[in-house]
Amino acid sequence: MAFESLTEKLQNVFKGLRSKGRLTEEDVKAALKEVKMALLEADVNFKVVKQFIGSIQERAVGTQVLNGLNPGQTVIKIVHEEMIKLMGETTTELKLRPSNEISVIMMMGLQGAGKTTTVAKIAGKLKAQGRKPLLVACDIYRPAAIRQLEINGEKQGVPVFSMGTEHAPVDIVKAALNKAKAENYNVVLIDTAGRLHIDEAMMEELVAIKENVTLDECLLVIDAMTGQDAVNVAKVFDEKIGIDGVVITKMDGDTRGGAALSVRAVTGKPILYVGMGEKLSDLEQFYPDRMAGRILGMGDVLTLIDKAQAAIDEDKAREMEQKLRKSQFDFNDYLDYMGQMKNMGGLGEILKHLPGMGSKMAIPEIDDKQIARVEAIILSMTKKERSNPDILNPSRKNRIARGAGVDISEVNKLIKGFEQSRKMMKQLPGMMGGMGKRGKFKLPF
Repeated sequence: MAFESLTEKLQNVFKGLRSKGRLTEEDVKAALKEVKMALLEADVNFKVVKQFIGSIQERAVGTQVLNGLNPGQTVIKIVHEEMIKLMGETTTELKLRPSNEISVIMMMGLQGAGKTTTVAKIAGKLKAQGRKPLLVACDIYRPAAIRQLEINGEKQGVPVFSMGTEHAPVDIVKAALNKAKAENYNVVLIDTAGRLHIDEAMMEELVAIKENVTLDECLLVIDAMTGQDAVNVAKVFDEKIGIDGVVITKMDGDTRGGAALSVRAVTGKPILYVGMGEKLSDLEQFYPDRMAGRILGMGDVLTLIDKAQAAIDEDKAREMEQKLRKSQFDFNDYLDYMGQMKNMGGLGEILKHLPGMGSKMAIPEIDDKQIARVEAIILSMTKKERSNPDILNPSRKNRIARGAGVDISEVNKLIKGFEQSRKMMKQLPGMMGGMGKRGKFKLPF
């Protein structure tokens, strides 16, 4: 995630605060100085940092905090609360009209920010919510952008309205709205042209659309990797066009992430979504409290639950739990389980959302090739062998190893680990809990 370095630095600061039984005013100021440096290195706006640290210091150096039972934890709690305020205390949803009316959303941004992909991602989300979206291709300067939108629209099962490159964007939008009315589409998403930098021609096109069409939302797409530049871009777009909200892309990259912490404070506009990957499903609703938890290394279990609910079939999960209780979990179930983990982004993505696992240092290296070898071993078994692992004798194991292209030792290791896990899981009162204070879950590979 974009905040890995920042998370690591903040966790070190908080570790120092927790280790002290009592705190002095000097202790708090020293810790906040380190927090300030970490935020500036993460490319958070200087004025935002100054105000943020000032607010924390004002609350944290009071007698009640310093003389409290757990002053270190209290200061951390204050930092968490102030960070939520910084990014917006409430989650902002898209403003959509009733489903019998047409909502019009214009997407804006510089070239390379990921706008065209983001438009398709939002369309997919709206379709999943029961809406009927129509994508509109208004980047008349780049035929490749129109084609990209068409490809992504096809993947999402959402149609794209295009008139090629010979018509003015405002005319394309008007024609698209006529189509939407005639064919009962209730959300129109406009993909406008991007430029390598802000220029007057670009702004005039956006103004023309805004003056001639009733827009429900003007959303700006900014690239997290550009740091403070992204915030400056947001400020200019808001002054010249007026924006209702922001979508931040490339938040999964190794970036400093200052845009997410600055944009709300600088522009006063909310962040609606964050792009967490290149897949069309990698778009998350922005929750300020959850993001603050991730940044401070507290994890984001609620987003993990959302991912699980979207990826895991409830009936299958219930059936699997019953099998676990009766120790009937077999390799077919294990393949299903691995598939569901992939749908949630893989083991590495799951670990990132757990408390204390926010930094690179905390997350173990997940070898995708190793997981692929496990799948190859299981797929090299017969249906009977997958259903009844107890029949896996040495000759069968040798045949499986040859089929998977691995050494026999890897097959033995998988089977041994699988049996250990099956025995352990039988003792769990529920699929996700009851592990006890000392229990450790070991993956069977």
